[in-house]
Amino acid sequence: MKKKIAIIIVAFVMLSFLMFYKLDSYIMSPGSAYDVSEFVDVQNAGKENEGTFNLMTVSMMRATPLLYAIALVKEHQEIIQLNNVRQNEEDDEEYNIRQFKLMTDSQFNALYVAFSKAGLDYKVTFKGVYVLNVLAGGAAEGIIKAGDEIVEVNGQRIKKQSELVDIISKAQKADSVELVINRNNELLTKDVQLKEIPGSDGRVGLGVVFTESKSIKTEPIVKINAEDIGGPSAGLMFTLEILNQLLNEDLTKGYTVAGTGEMHEDGTVGRIGGIDNKVIAADRDGMEIFFAPDDEITAEMRQYNPKIESNYAVAVKTAEEIGTKMKIIPVKTIDDALDYLQTLQPK
Repeated sequence: MKKKIAIIIVAFVMLSFLMFYKLDSYIMSPGSAYDVSEFVDVQNAGKENEGTFNLMTVSMMRATPLLYAIALVKEHQEIIQLNNVRQNEEDDEEYNIRQFKLMTDSQFNALYVAFSKAGLDYKVTFKGVYVLNVLAGGAAEGIIKAGDEIVEVNGQRIKKQSELVDIISKAQKADSVELVINRNNELLTKDVQLKEIPGSDGRVGLGVVFTESKSIKTEPIVKINAEDIGGPSAGLMFTLEILNQLLNEDLTKGYTVAGTGEMHEDGTVGRIGGIDNKVIAADRDGMEIFFAPDDEITAEMRQYNPKIESNYAVAVKTAEEIGTKMKIIPVKTIDDALDYLQTLQPK
């Protein structure tokens, strides 16, 4: 009897290990297509369009031994090492904060580009410097948190990250700086004694990774509710949907249009990850047109990864492999997407 109980316990422990122990890798697989009009609402705009613009997602799961083994043999599942997903020293919370920031930035850029294209007014406000990551052993460790906004340094209001860099670059090791930070809409004063940045060439600083924090005010008002979608890859489709609601025409021409790509402020469409999985998901969900970033591969990128291909090249290859009738359209800029849509005959 005792032997049977011991066997059951061992089996339970092994099964638990296979199912729940987290490995240093992720499993990526095709996600789904989502009608962007469900996330974007332009004030007083109609949504009576025949077609739809759709953003694409991928499924990302932390690998366990069982999931890892399944991914090795299952089609359309990709194993990605943890260091290819997270930045140096980034924990779960900081990763989620960075993904959230990338998404909010993509929304900002979508609004900026869409209103610029529509010839409508907008106002940009610089709010400070947004902290993405606090380095272990850095000056700010235990004082500043990821998600904080630095709005003031030594009594000087900070609006752009260049202003923060200018102040810190003039400081010496062991100098103390007084920061005012916005944490969850509460202003806090923090003193930080500067020290060498971990992993640097002796440079002195706060030991944080940061980016600019800014907002945009538009007329009409646009509400984007996409907190559950991380990363910047929906930027292109957000831009198209905002324009579709702002302009007095149906840009979709009655088609189900999917796509992906980061939207930059200058209107260029940036490279994203997992495009093969997004093509598979788009085909599975009945999309007719797929916009893929036609990004340029630099010599530096090819030196780092000799097998690297553009998003568009991977999308075309994947489309051929699955035998889809969906059209894969290369886009370098928002204008490429708009020009293609203009050539379509309405369904």
